[in-house]
Amino acid sequence: MKSGRGISKVLFWMAAGMLVASGARGDSIPFNIGTTDTVTNTVTTGIVIRKLNLLQKYLPNTGAYSGKSIEVSWQNFTSGPPITNAMMADKLQVGAMGDYPLVINGSTFLGNKVSHSALVAVAGYNLFGSGNGIVANKASPYYSLQDLKDKVVSVPFGSAAHGMVLKALADAGLPDTYFHLVNQSPEVGSTNLQEQKIDAHADFVPFPELLPYRGFARKIYDGAETNLPTWHGVVVRTDFAEKYPEIIVAYLRAIIDADAWVKADPKQAAEKIAEWTGTDKEVVYIFLGPGGIMTLDPTIKPALVQAGGTTAKFLEKLGRVSEFSVDQWVDDSYLRKAYAEAGLDYDKAAAITVNYEITGEDRFCGRPIVEPRAGGEIWIKDGAIEPLATTACLLQAYGDLYARGEKIDVAYVFDHSRGIKLFASFAFYVVNTASDVVPFMLRSDAAAYAAKVGGTVKSFEDAVAAVRKRG
Repeated sequence: MKSGRGISKVLFWMAAGMLVASGARGDSIPFNIGTTDTVTNTVTTGIVIRKLNLLQKYLPNTGAYSGKSIEVSWQNFTSGPPITNAMMADKLQVGAMGDYPLVINGSTFLGNKVSHSALVAVAGYNLFGSGNGIVANKASPYYSLQDLKDKVVSVPFGSAAHGMVLKALADAGLPDTYFHLVNQSPEVGSTNLQEQKIDAHADFVPFPELLPYRGFARKIYDGAETNLPTWHGVVVRTDFAEKYPEIIVAYLRAIIDADAWVKADPKQAAEKIAEWTGTDKEVVYIFLGPGGIMTLDPTIKPALVQAGGTTAKFLEKLGRVSEFSVDQWVDDSYLRKAYAEAGLDYDKAAAITVNYEITGEDRFCGRPIVEPRAGGEIWIKDGAIEPLATTACLLQAYGDLYARGEKIDVAYVFDHSRGIKLFASFAFYVVNTASDVVPFMLRSDAAAYAAKVGGTVKSFEDAVAAVRKRG
């Protein structure tokens, strides 16, 4: 990881609809940030900061900044590629996006004579690769990648989900032409899937969970099957960062605060983020709540840098990027400064790769939460989110609450194979008399486990009934 590049510093900013050459004009410094507000993994780099006014208190106003106005502009995009285009044109100084577009961003900037880009922070990640996924219409007969031969599959081209699709095909030994891949934004792809104008849609967070939650889709492939971490991060133009490092540090301090705000009260955070983005609170929570699919952490971890290198090599092989050194692109110096100013230990934080977890007491089964991912949570409608110690306890409590007429918003369990948080109603359960009920994300995993232990694969409703019958 390096901090200096010695690149010539020429800034362009937008004024009166025209690009004017200048680092700042008069007493004004433009600071334009490109965000992806509907991408749950990046909310702490954009909309949370904006709504809570977390950036203003850290922006410099002394020394070289005395008497100057930092004009912050937030611009929202649906995916990463247009952010890179705007950064290349110097209409943005900072951008947040997913792993594949991040690597493409860094590679693209190699051809920029004025500035390079640098990765300065991570937004969130999943070490297994979950977050991206492929969904089919619930009424379709498709349950796996192989079922999509010669079918129409849409994906936002250049996105993290696009990269996942290409790797999934390569891993399965299938050609790029195995199905008809078309470019559609999340919004267009979601609508077309619901109307059955396409056979499947591949996308990034939150859509692989959001579309099934809204009742018309089923997940048939999860990014975890690529066995490559997925993550989102923040890139900056190096000409701006080197000229105004204090502004970049201020922005990173705001990200640190945004992360802390989510973790301090994840239920309230999910409700507010849902209000701000239109993503259902239950979907926000499955990603960002305790034990969530995504781990919020701005530190740049070696495992993610290594994954970025793997992505770069894969994209080089496909001819989509030129040779690109991820190690040379990463610059954690600004984030280290932000951590030091906040009184935090960067190296200690960067070494941690576990999420915050469910805690408390299971009041239904009367036991403490000892193994957080052995159980789950029930969100009582208009009430609390209750922790459960085991999957059996959760199913028993769910059935009892339902029988008493209490309304339940949603329940969550964890995939037995990878520990990934799931909507309980969409999981597959292996039930036998000799062991606890075991949930799985994929039907194929559940079937393999059932064959191994002599169990039966059941739906959520049937698993609830089986546990209640067992008593």
